[in-house]
Amino acid sequence: MTLPMRWSHGTLDDVISSVRGGFSAKCDDRQALPSERAVLKTGAVLNGRFDATQNKYVPPSEHASLRTPVSAGTIVFCRKNSEDTIGAAALVERDDPNIFLSDLLWELRPATGVDLHWLVSSLKCDRTRKLIQIEATGTQSTMKNISQGRLLSVPVAIPPLPEQRKIAEILRTWDVAIQKLEALRAGNLRRRVWLRSHLFTGRTRLPGYSGTWREVPLGEVLTEHGLQGTGAEQVFSVSVHKGLVNQIEHLGRSFAASETGHYNRVLPGDIVYTKSPTGDFPLGIIKQSKIGQEVIVSPLYGVFTPATYAFGVILDALFESPIAVRNYLHPLVQKGAKNTIAITNCRFLEGKLRLPMDPAEQAAIAEIVEASQSELACIEAEIQALTRQKRGLMQKLLTGEWRVSC
Repeated sequence: MTLPMRWSHGTLDDVISSVRGGFSAKCDDRQALPSERAVLKTGAVLNGRFDATQNKYVPPSEHASLRTPVSAGTIVFCRKNSEDTIGAAALVERDDPNIFLSDLLWELRPATGVDLHWLVSSLKCDRTRKLIQIEATGTQSTMKNISQGRLLSVPVAIPPLPEQRKIAEILRTWDVAIQKLEALRAGNLRRRVWLRSHLFTGRTRLPGYSGTWREVPLGEVLTEHGLQGTGAEQVFSVSVHKGLVNQIEHLGRSFAASETGHYNRVLPGDIVYTKSPTGDFPLGIIKQSKIGQEVIVSPLYGVFTPATYAFGVILDALFESPIAVRNYLHPLVQKGAKNTIAITNCRFLEGKLRLPMDPAEQAAIAEIVEASQSELACIEAEIQALTRQKRGLMQKLLTGEWRVSC
């Protein structure tokens, strides 16, 4: 690769002055309190931003083994993890003397004449990450490891210090914009929590509405229509974060049987209950179909049509919370002969919720929910767009393809 004038070919050994490791002490499987000592998990750097809350509590009996506390002005680097995440790095902006590195993490410090922010950007860029993955060793893609020598041998294009600073300044502009959007996203999610605890319970009423709220079994507002596939519908799965998704587009392939005539048909607006454990939802997930056409899902799923579309919107928003799903489903659990957990479709409809009976109030609440969901989708799209822009900028600026005036 031909470099611009005054740039030089080098390796990470030329821009990193020291590499210090940590130690994995025996820990409790919980996050430490602010006054307690802890070691970092690799999750502290996996998204490219340092997160000190990703830690494990270390009891006093293990304190003597701890070394390398978290220090401001350093870079925490993941030296051992899966093939996709090895090499993740994040800048530490403040000291935290109670939190220490584990043996899966390194502390990196820049060499003299090297800008710290430029260095962390160089480590994060796609080209460097790919070279680190190539240098990593290990027989399994699920756990790769890189030695200090291999890391420091990774080639890097080194601009003069003034240009390093200017490149870092430009990239920080994108970081600030992304962080502001992430703050807006967090605010949206906090409002959704408020909606579930106040607006969906009748605790707070919308102005102009005074209709009845009643505790009713879901069987009064949901109907199991029992329709099955005709052979013309596409097979969909249900995702925690995306709701109903095309199986091939989401999973890369279809897991459906060759014959799908017995699959359950889902109408637009229907509620789908998956029954299978998924992450924070051990009893299954409950989603409304936002697909504008009829689709089919596994015959193991329960499919129900809400009395009004607005009821479906409210239930979908309520049950995006793992706590709300557990509180509703747990009392309905029936254990099978082999101690398996099962909730039949009929049993699913027996649980009770306090809901508004006035269709106009239902629609008003649903309108607020959909506005919040649209806002969140726009914020997510902007975050993704800026993230893509930043990755492209990093590739251009950090290789010298695009120059900056200093």
